[in-house]
Amino acid sequence: MQTQTTRERFSALMNFQPFDRLPLLEWASWWDKTIARWHGEGLPPQLTDRYAICRHLGLEVYRQEWFPPYGNCPRGATREERQRGVLAQTGSYDRARTLMYPPPHIGPERWVDAVAEHKRGEAVIWFTLEGFFWFPRELLGVERHLYAFYDEAELLHRINADLTEWNLAMIDEICSFCDPDFMTFAEDMSYNHGSMLSKSLFDEFLSPYYAQILPALKERGIIALIDSDGDISTPAHWFKEAGLDGILPLERQSGVDIATLRRDHADMRFIGHFDKMTMHQGEQVMRAEFERLLPIAAQGGFIISCDHQTPPGVSYKDYALYLTLFKEYAAEAGRLSQQLGPRP
Repeated sequence: MQTQTTRERFSALMNFQPFDRLPLLEWASWWDKTIARWHGEGLPPQLTDRYAICRHLGLEVYRQEWFPPYGNCPRGATREERQRGVLAQTGSYDRARTLMYPPPHIGPERWVDAVAEHKRGEAVIWFTLEGFFWFPRELLGVERHLYAFYDEAELLHRINADLTEWNLAMIDEICSFCDPDFMTFAEDMSYNHGSMLSKSLFDEFLSPYYAQILPALKERGIIALIDSDGDISTPAHWFKEAGLDGILPLERQSGVDIATLRRDHADMRFIGHFDKMTMHQGEQVMRAEFERLLPIAAQGGFIISCDHQTPPGVSYKDYALYLTLFKEYAAEAGRLSQQLGPRP
């Protein structure tokens, strides 16, 4: 097979078509502590930009922009303040609302080089919007948010209606100057014991808003993924019913299993799932992890990547070995995909 560009490779994979090899992808930026460690172990210290580091390491460039709707609203300076939520700073949603939801304008002039790179096929462009579980939690705080499904239902619906309107306007703005390949909704609705919501609450408070926003993405050919940590095995069914196309990062430590997800969701797309806790344990352990993922990856619709950010326990030498193995298995997945042919 002829060598594919970065965008061609992504498109083939996400559409269950044969591909030349897997993308060499780190979907999230690295922890700052990880990069600080690597700067002392061989990574050139002048390299701090996410995409410059990708190029230096031989990784593909997947350019991400996150568009939060907070505007000039204070969000708290400490972790404790953030956990209490934005409304603890402003006093009420009415007050916060006057400071949030700025007119969508993202300065396309700063994207000139990225868009040119994208048009040449040398980079994938994706963006993140805040989702209908994540954003109310940021406003209300962790504890109040969970009670609000029972005590402040009207407020939750009002917040998500406003968020839907703003997100739709932002999609129009983004697509006025580029054609993103995919996007994610930040949700983090699950942790290691599964979903923090019941199916009935999901159907009442999240599904109606996805129903309003997903058509605007689908008509533009933008793949819509959920970004949720933790065990999303059960909520995966709900997201599928709501019309989402897939999920990342599939954290292995929470018990997620890609073989089960693929069995249950033949046409969903997935990114991530390489167990980050193996990355400092040497070649044999990492090979076993790649071997676990290879059969599913070869079928398409699944891009292997670290199942969250590479932790600072991984040395620069560890990561170099990981990339060497990644290249080997990326090529093998491509070879197998060409034998399997297109998925019907």
